[in-house]
Amino acid sequence: MDQSVVGPGVPLTDAQWARIEPLLPDRTPKRGGRWRDHREVIDAIAYKFQTGTQWVHLPEKYGNWRGVYNRLRMWAVDGTWERVFTTLVAQADADEDLNWAVSVDSTIVRAHQHAAGARKRGPRPESRPTMPSAGPAAD
Repeated sequence: MDQSVVGPGVPLTDAQWARIEPLLPDRTPKRGGRWRDHREVIDAIAYKFQTGTQWVHLPEKYGNWRGVYNRLRMWAVDGTWERVFTTLVAQADADEDLNWAVSVDSTIVRAHQHAAGARKRGPRPESRPTMPSAGPAAD
């Protein structure tokens, strides 16, 4: 894979685009006119996630934010993103250009019930039996 770091708002390089373009769907939608260029949409999506901006604050050069968002969602639903990711990882692995880093996060590790506040000094004492009051009986 291309090892260059892409900063916020930096468009895809020609080499990156050449790897991604054949994996994307046809640009002719089922209804309506032609879609906005896939490369521009991917640049807009990358910009959004690199900067952390809200969808409504995408720069005007990327067009209507709803179109970009809808394309992102549509490609998530139809498996396009999964296909792109899987293919790019396979290519990088075949080129021996992939380094795996494994990180274990222990924030979800469950403790045994005894580690979660159970008594530490033997069983609880039995409660004393209740005795009837020595007061007058209620008739």
